[in-house]
Amino acid sequence: MTNNTTPALNIVLIGMPGSGKSTIGVQLAKIMGLRFTDTDLLIQQRHHQQLQQLLEQHGHLALRQMEEDELLKLQLNGDLIATGGSAVYSEQGMQHLKKQARIVYLEVALSTLKQRVNNESSRGIAKPAGQSFDDVYHERVPLYQSFADITIDNNKQQPIEAIQQLIAPPTLQ
Repeated sequence: MTNNTTPALNIVLIGMPGSGKSTIGVQLAKIMGLRFTDTDLLIQQRHHQQLQQLLEQHGHLALRQMEEDELLKLQLNGDLIATGGSAVYSEQGMQHLKKQARIVYLEVALSTLKQRVNNESSRGIAKPAGQSFDDVYHERVPLYQSFADITIDNNKQQPIEAIQQLIAPPTLQ
């Protein structure tokens, strides 16, 4: 008897804070019948603190390390993962995910992100003190682009539009 099962589809969403990873992730996982995980929530649950508290107590590099630790623990099988915005700083973590999943970059213009992210100082963005949101954006975009298998323009306000782009063949095939 032969085993004709195909590997389960796994999707990892990457992008800036405010790009829609969690919002789109929950809806897309529901539509596609995938299990949804938000790595920011995994970090908060493991450390019993919100990201901003972890950032204030331990610094941005420690928060990035916590994120890498969570990424490396993931074993995907029919999963949709919304990563934290700084996941792309971990080459090892991203390569681990890339072996198991399609990496989808939710691309959003800086001007749109600034409209969406109105709590930058309390959001738990893993960046050095004094680094502006603009600087974070310009530093991270090339990293997102380098890891992406698929890039989706998510400048529109309705998550369903990005989801429709993703589920339209042959995007996730």
